[in-house]
Amino acid sequence: MAETASRSRTAAHALIIFPIALSAILPCALPDASLLNRYRLQQGAYTDCYSTEIAHSVSQAEFVEAFYTTWVFKLERAILKWAVAKPSTDTQAALLAQGDLDAFSAWTVEDRRQDQVLLCDLHGRTRSWLMTVPAESGDGTRLYFGSAVVAAKGSKSGADIGSGFRLLLGFHKIYSRVLLRAAVRRLQVAGG
Repeated sequence: MAETASRSRTAAHALIIFPIALSAILPCALPDASLLNRYRLQQGAYTDCYSTEIAHSVSQAEFVEAFYTTWVFKLERAILKWAVAKPSTDTQAALLAQGDLDAFSAWTVEDRRQDQVLLCDLHGRTRSWLMTVPAESGDGTRLYFGSAVVAAKGSKSGADIGSGFRLLLGFHKIYSRVLLRAAVRRLQVAGG
């Protein structure tokens, strides 16, 4: 009985702590200069954007490397290595971040600017986007992470992202916030 009560308290604490940890990761409108904007108005496409601020200066390269080398993203990389035979390493993530690599695991760089990168998956259906800008307060950096899902080429309606993605949308929204939070944590540890 005591063990069950202890597990219930632990689960309740996890439910309370988890949202608090993610509360600083907020959905927001895509910035006007976002490379992901090209998909925002595309018929049938889904786009999202999450942002947060970190109290110190972070370069785009630091953000990209931190994002793709978090423990959370390493799980995704392990799944992709097994599921689609697209292995990747932390060294490759660093090269991607520095602009010295245009293919990473299941993604290729679709477009890149000094302050952002847009990646496309191997099937051409999803996009991942990362961007850094100075914080409005002048102290620190605003970090953005967004996604796009586009209709399959040749779909009958030409405007359907698919029922599979629609079913996973709730998970996707939480996972996006978890990914960004993990990157922030990694940057905080690196920044001292």
